Amino acid sequence: MNAPTELSRMITSLDGKVSAEEWQTRVDLAAAYRLVAYFRWDDLVFTHITARIPGTSHYLINPYGLMFDEITASSLVKIDIDGNVLQDTPFPINPAGYTIHSAVHAARHDVQCVMHTHTLNGVAVSAQKAGVLPISQQSIFILASLGYHDYEGVALRDDEKPRLVADLGDKNFLMLRNHGLLTVGKTVADAFQAMYFFEATCAIQVRAQAGGTLASGDLTEVQPQIIRSAGELARAVSRGAGASLVWPGLLRRLDRIDPSFRS
Repeated sequence: MNAPTELSRMITSLDGKVSAEEWQTRVDLAAAYRLVAYFRWDDLVFTHITARIPGTSHYLINPYGLMFDEITASSLVKIDIDGNVLQDTPFPINPAGYTIHSAVHAARHDVQCVMHTHTLNGVAVSAQKAGVLPISQQSIFILASLGYHDYEGVALRDDEKPRLVADLGDKNFLMLRNHGLLTVGKTVADAFQAMYFFEATCAIQVRAQAGGTLASGDLTEVQPQIIRSAGELARAVSRGAGASLVWPGLLRRLDRIDPSFRS
């Protein structure tokens, strides 16, 4: 058994001390943070993933200052919609980072999880006027439910919230111009899988553009009718299981690498 670290000594286990629903949400959200680190989507300690605890108006967010591969179920911080901390914890949160998340959670009651990243590929495409291009199979699932939000500076002001919420609408993907990517989901697994395909779409686009553009005729375009059928195609491919098809396998991968996210 590994010796306790200074960080682990700061964290009190909440296993058995919170509801079963809260504990499962903590485990899934900690897994999502570890997976973001595994796929190298993290931006040091910046960006956030939040999750609503089922049956409550409380949310979980990362402890500010911990790297994503250090986050555990017990280290996640419980807050209310205004960002007030609701538990004893040695860790602060980043109120600036919660500006975006609180806006989405307040407006989208169908959403449990909000995920936001600053990946190099995502920011690169967010800076392009045309945004996401219909040039890959991955892109059709994004384009079927995609909004755009113009850059207004670092997201610190409450007056930006209504515009952000309006730009997201009822969609599952939001490209934050000059900033990054945002996905929402009915579960943590749904939000993570959405981000996986959003990031893949951007990575493919950046690489494809090294060989030409749509305007020059060097790239081929997916036809609009295929994009319109993306939802039906996704359900067929997953046999109606959605993200629950891949989530157990992702958890097994994390267990093989380092199961401490469950603690």
